[in-house]
Amino acid sequence: QVQVVESGGGSVQAGESLRLTCVASENTSSMNLREVALGWYHQAPGKQRELVASITGVGDAHLPESVKGRFAIDRDITVSNKGAKITVRLQMSSLRPEGTGVYYCNVLASRGSKRTDYWGQGAQVTVSS
Repeated sequence: QVQVVESGGGSVQAGESLRLTCVASENTSSMNLREVALGWYHQAPGKQRELVASITGVGDAHLPESVKGRFAIDRDITVSNKGAKITVRLQMSSLRPEGTGVYYCNVLASRGSKRTDYWGQGAQVTVSS
């Protein structure tokens, strides 16, 4: 089981910056940490959830054109005798009012041929014009 917790949401003015942090932890080390896929999704009020940034366990990042140059994603992975811990950060700059909504962290874990999705509870971001 993977626990996923987001933090860092809040209210900002248009043009300002905000950083979201997601911590995913597992008290064993059953995930294949090279194949894990990490993503941040944005769900605006009344809209579907959409991917705004993703990064793999080996550090390959992808951002859609709509946020390139404004958003950045990075991750750290640590393994200890207590299990595995993944920290995923989303740095958002030049925020726009349409960036308002809930941001969710997603972990797509690989264990052999099995893939399992884990989601956090979401972080509210409000961008005022």
